[in-house]
Amino acid sequence: MAGPIPVLFSDEHYDRVIEVTDALLPLAPVRRCRIAGIFDIYLIVQYDHVRAALRDPRISKDAAGLNAILNQQLTDAGHPVGLSQMFAPNMLNSDGSIHTRLRRLVSSLFTHQQTEQLRPRIHQHAARLVDSMSTCRPVDLMSKFALPLPLTVICELLGIPQHDHDFVHAHTTALVQDDPAHAKSASDAMTDYFNGLIAAKQHSRRRPTGDLLSALIHTGDSQPLSHDELLGTLFLLFVAGHETTAGLIGNGIRWLLSDPTRWRSLATNPAGVPNAVEEVLRWDSPVRSATHRWTVEPVVYGGVSIPAGSVVLCFLHTANRDPARFDRASELDLQRDATGHVAFGHGPHYCLGAHLARLVAHVGFTELTQRFPAARLAIPEQQLRRQRSVIVNGHIEVPVLLGPRHQRTA
Repeated sequence: MAGPIPVLFSDEHYDRVIEVTDALLPLAPVRRCRIAGIFDIYLIVQYDHVRAALRDPRISKDAAGLNAILNQQLTDAGHPVGLSQMFAPNMLNSDGSIHTRLRRLVSSLFTHQQTEQLRPRIHQHAARLVDSMSTCRPVDLMSKFALPLPLTVICELLGIPQHDHDFVHAHTTALVQDDPAHAKSASDAMTDYFNGLIAAKQHSRRRPTGDLLSALIHTGDSQPLSHDELLGTLFLLFVAGHETTAGLIGNGIRWLLSDPTRWRSLATNPAGVPNAVEEVLRWDSPVRSATHRWTVEPVVYGGVSIPAGSVVLCFLHTANRDPARFDRASELDLQRDATGHVAFGHGPHYCLGAHLARLVAHVGFTELTQRFPAARLAIPEQQLRRQRSVIVNGHIEVPVLLGPRHQRTA
């Protein structure tokens, strides 16, 4: 195996993610590199190995073990010890019976049927955003649509007041970037805010407000969540509930408009939107990598030995573009059967919010293509920039000239 490849996590890499991803796949099934000049990690990049690793009990999600390894790497690099709430106890950062208990509590409130009940409300939010857009000048569809749509949905679900939406979004964006100092500062601010929100919901236990956080507090009555578990779960649901969906919508807008015939095809055939969403999920996954794992014992993948106590990232973006799994993997084909992609992970930690993310994206793309069938990118797509995050793969801005606004059809 080759040595560290720091270029993988440089500014150049983030803005050339498609090109770099496709170049990475043939090199080796496992690569070692460094994140933010601090964290040593092993990347698993090929489809079959990624799926296997995501189910491998020797590659753990346990938060305590992961925190110990990452804090030691911070110490060795001369940085203050202390990680963000992204590494706090929750169902994503746990294994075995603890994971099963936490996931069962959340999944009981996140069923397909319950999510579908949100469809009319999501339509209302999407229509309101579209109606507010200017057709006379370029509009950044990240800040005006891709971000506020899922943000509003998850905030309503969790019972976060509307006047706090901008505050929590700003700090959550910092949480998923590759700067440990900024992530820790944002985590502290969000911890203070969420502690206050939890206290308010607990104080009103006799008057449940119908939101997901209140339900979690009440659902856990027979086996109550600890405060740390409740806080960690709230962080997880909020971050996963809007950052990745915003990335999905933003990535889709960029690639659908990079060839206007794609956009127009959905404008004339909205029934094609669900399949287009699956292909965007595969081709430019909004989650670059599954979240951090660590090896509890030595493991071998693709002939490469990974020592015990190593941090592992399963690269979903490369797995979904692996030609060994998908024919013409480097082509964006809206007619493709993209079944089997791992954009939402795989195994016991498969994303519980996958249906909600798809629903928000379906509604969002349908509303945009129907109302603005002549939309086009306002700048050359090569000038579009991406977030600096090893986990989240989304655009910072996507400026678009919308063209004439069509009336909404019944």
